[in-house]
Amino acid sequence: MNSKTPESNLSEPLASGLYIVATPIGNLGDITVRAVDILSRCDLVACEDTRVTGKLLKHLGLSKPLRRHDDHASDHDRAKLLEAMQRGAVALVSDAGTPLISDPGYRLVREARAAGISVTTLPGACAAIAGIPLSGLPSDRFLFAGFLPSKDKARREVLEELSSVPASLIFYETGPRLTKSLEALAQLWPTREVAVARELTKLHEECRSGSAQELLDHYNAHPPKGEIVLLVGPPISAPVQVDADALLAEALQSLKPSQAAAQVAKASGLDRKDLYARAMELKNG
Repeated sequence: MNSKTPESNLSEPLASGLYIVATPIGNLGDITVRAVDILSRCDLVACEDTRVTGKLLKHLGLSKPLRRHDDHASDHDRAKLLEAMQRGAVALVSDAGTPLISDPGYRLVREARAAGISVTTLPGACAAIAGIPLSGLPSDRFLFAGFLPSKDKARREVLEELSSVPASLIFYETGPRLTKSLEALAQLWPTREVAVARELTKLHEECRSGSAQELLDHYNAHPPKGEIVLLVGPPISAPVQVDADALLAEALQSLKPSQAAAQVAKASGLDRKDLYARAMELKNG
């Protein structure tokens, strides 16, 4: 591992290879000294949008060749970048935050490693990691699940799949789609704590928490803009068996065993299959 400081490297040529460089998610003051050093000495910058990265480089007083690399990059595009890495230093950046975190680039990194090209990562800003401590939700275990699907059925299926994960959940969302996601959360997990973090690191940074329904009511009245980190607390701690039995017994008064199990699973975070088996035992006496 190179232990030299960026200052001591300024006069040295940058070794060829791929450099994964995190950039600010809002506040330009969050660029790291090491990131500035690499961007100042690299031979080429691969980026999502040349206009966005061009503005960052201008702010830093830098001018570098830029090459677009986004979700639509072809095999030919990646091959050209791999060639550039073999003869020089290529920095990979996203429009904001840490590359590859819900951003393009993982195929490029995989192919670079497979080709024996040196790959170096420069940690820095990441909206998901900035959001979890701000939310106040349990942070000892969390799962980042990227963007939720835009279609209602697909969104619900993803949430149901994650229902019993014993950890806080982190999603990325957009302003126009936030209320749809909150509606789904309110239906599936009415008792779980939810937080919405937006405008992270910017002047109007905010983080609101409450039930999904409370947040839905707020954002229906105040439509949000920009990119958002949507966070959901872990399932409620499993109640003792007698509490599960009580919940099932109440639900069985008006629902079939499968429906009762589904309802209690959503409310408690307990395993649906286990609840169904117990519901059948209760129903059959």
